[in-house]
Amino acid sequence: MPTDAGLKLAYSANAYLRFDAHEAARRIAALGYAGIELMADAPHLWPAAATDAQIDALRRTLDHAGLAIANVNAFMMQAVGDARHPYWHPSWIEPDASLRRLRVEHTIAALRMAAKLGATSITTEPGGPLCSDGPREGRMSWAGALDVFVAGLSEALRVAEDVGVRLLVEPEPGLLIENVAQTLELCARVRSPAFGVNFDIGHMYCVGEPLAEAVGALSAHVRHYHVEDIAASRVHEHLVPGRGAIDFAPVFQAIRRTGYDGWITVELYPYIDDPDAAGAEARAHLRPLMG
Repeated sequence: MPTDAGLKLAYSANAYLRFDAHEAARRIAALGYAGIELMADAPHLWPAAATDAQIDALRRTLDHAGLAIANVNAFMMQAVGDARHPYWHPSWIEPDASLRRLRVEHTIAALRMAAKLGATSITTEPGGPLCSDGPREGRMSWAGALDVFVAGLSEALRVAEDVGVRLLVEPEPGLLIENVAQTLELCARVRSPAFGVNFDIGHMYCVGEPLAEAVGALSAHVRHYHVEDIAASRVHEHLVPGRGAIDFAPVFQAIRRTGYDGWITVELYPYIDDPDAAGAEARAHLRPLMG
């Protein structure tokens, strides 16, 4: 298995939407990555439909490729076909309780699937976007939405504890939880050993957080990192590391100072036209910083 000194570098399979999960794994291994972030969504492995035979077959492919599972991405829900946004909806804070139920049940199914795969964590969205249109009585305040989010998470976390898989919330620009202060408020509300944070470096840059300080502030809760570059405009568009404005060296130094020695996953889902080239370029830029 290829190894990266110190911190461990993985590549998210959500850059490989034009390939099945097996081909994505083979290609990621060929690039020299030590780990893969699997996608709990179509066209890879949709938890509600995944059979034990399919899960076992993917585990054999990963073993043959020499890839460890860094994380399972349960953030995206393209298989539902929600026209509003294929990643954010259905969210945890939908005004419609039946839509919220879809997100909760998807997360629970992803946790059970991750356990069968031998994965240690899954990631999910940070609540979703607050509803700003439609009937006024259907809209939520930020505080009210947080209550709804915590209630849904609590149900899923009971399953996470039972199956031994962590449920990680990933703060994102424009969604309910997007910055350090909001993340800490969420963490103060959730009491579960299975709960944690997926710290996306690009996302924190987008919302203007000083990255090294943010790493330190959230270190007690972070169980996984995502990395991508962002332009100096701070517009939320994932770029190959090295093409944007983020200085990664002090960020990685800050991560090492916290004692974290787990996975950092490169997430480049916009590069579906040539995910191999994007992944190779990202690894070449980041690997010298990993030790």
